[in-house]
Amino acid sequence: MGLFDRKPIAAPDNGEHGMRRTLGAGDLIMLAIGAVIGAGIFSSLGTAAAGETLADGTVVRYGAGPALVLSFVLLGAVCGLAALCYAELASMIPQAGSAYAYSYATLGEIVAWVVGWALILEYAVGNVAVAIGWSGYFTSLLSGFGIDLPGWLTHGYWNVKASGDPAIHGLLESAPRIAGIPVLVNLPAFGIVAAITALLMQGVKESTRANNIMVVVKLLVLALFVIVGAMHIDPANYKPFAPNGFRGIHQGAAIVFFAYIGFDAISTAAEETKDPQRNLPRGILGGLAVCTLIYVIVGAVATGLVPYEQLRSSDPLAKALSMAGLSTASWIVAAGATVSMAAVLLVFQYGQPRIFYAMARDGLLPRFAAKLHPKTRTPHITTLITGVAVALGSLVADDAATYDLTNIGTLAAFAVVCLGVLVLRIREPDRHRPFRVPFFWAVTLLGAGACVFVMRGLPSSAWMAFGVWMVIGLTFYFAYGFRHSVLRNPSDNR
Repeated sequence: MGLFDRKPIAAPDNGEHGMRRTLGAGDLIMLAIGAVIGAGIFSSLGTAAAGETLADGTVVRYGAGPALVLSFVLLGAVCGLAALCYAELASMIPQAGSAYAYSYATLGEIVAWVVGWALILEYAVGNVAVAIGWSGYFTSLLSGFGIDLPGWLTHGYWNVKASGDPAIHGLLESAPRIAGIPVLVNLPAFGIVAAITALLMQGVKESTRANNIMVVVKLLVLALFVIVGAMHIDPANYKPFAPNGFRGIHQGAAIVFFAYIGFDAISTAAEETKDPQRNLPRGILGGLAVCTLIYVIVGAVATGLVPYEQLRSSDPLAKALSMAGLSTASWIVAAGATVSMAAVLLVFQYGQPRIFYAMARDGLLPRFAAKLHPKTRTPHITTLITGVAVALGSLVADDAATYDLTNIGTLAAFAVVCLGVLVLRIREPDRHRPFRVPFFWAVTLLGAGACVFVMRGLPSSAWMAFGVWMVIGLTFYFAYGFRHSVLRNPSDNR
């Protein structure tokens, strides 16, 4: 059998040995809002607006300025094309595994492996970025109570080393040392990942209930930000509207793309969704539409509230309110952000183990990753492994770098999904499709091309790291996955 052999499209096992179908369309939309409205708007928004400069003055990316709203519109259009493709494949292939499962059924095993490996990068590294952003808001929240944690306990080593802020970069010299090495760790980030992992170990229904509560909180907080912020907008802050032209809009979109990747996590819940052929498209498209509207409104208020350069922070919304003299509202937003970003952590940590589960079930990863807990029917082993890996990464990582790695992995997966729809339409035009992409030639090709275009806005360091990640992944595939593939060895009873 060849590298491009496809896995037959079949219904997943939802009997006593499979996952339980407990989620409806409403749960999926809430999961989408839980994942999409979070780190992108509460954290990376600042970098997208103000740009990023290293300590030595090197410009990593140019800021969009007030034209950030156009970055959001651009991404809404790009992700809308990808979401239509996701909706068609999700309705046809209601299996855990998201883009990995779709690629396996449309483009073959080797492409599926590459996409699955990219999704691992998306979820694991992405959650490191979210945890670091959460820590920034949590630290701001504590300061409102007069509790100021030392900087060496709230900033990881690589975050400090890459920072262009002299106060943060100076921690390399002022932090306590062990064996001559500065102790620079982000303990709040580590702690929240540990707490979310413990919650996910309890089961999917308990986790979605917690997510629904957190989504309500975040929507109330964003409503407060918009209402209070709109009353204090200074029109002068909108000039110049696009200080770095389309380059700033493009590069701003490339990092804030992190804000949109949550709808991919919805498709990982396919095997736990009731009537997935109907509910998955509704959850994916409905969640994306709601979130795009929220992003545009919040972006417009944030860049009108203060000069866009002042948004360069791990907690830009709270900082904007604080600099506008709205300290009480700033504290409330910081409090709400800690809740809302925890929801993002929950959904991403929910999605990652299900990618592992799908790949292990197909024989491409070791057997233990496909094991389900006898009571909760969730992939408990990989949930724990993911939690430990993300918690340790969040101790020392730099959030800007992790945003880039997450974005490039996700964009690659989105592009493949778009092409997968086109290939399957050509190969199997008569197959039943509960949801059909309209104008599929235009949507699929434009979707794939748009994803590649946004990828080009990422810095060269992200491309280099992505290349290294892919080399590691392909090495593992040929050393293990190729020989243990269930498609290649159907007699292997997994």
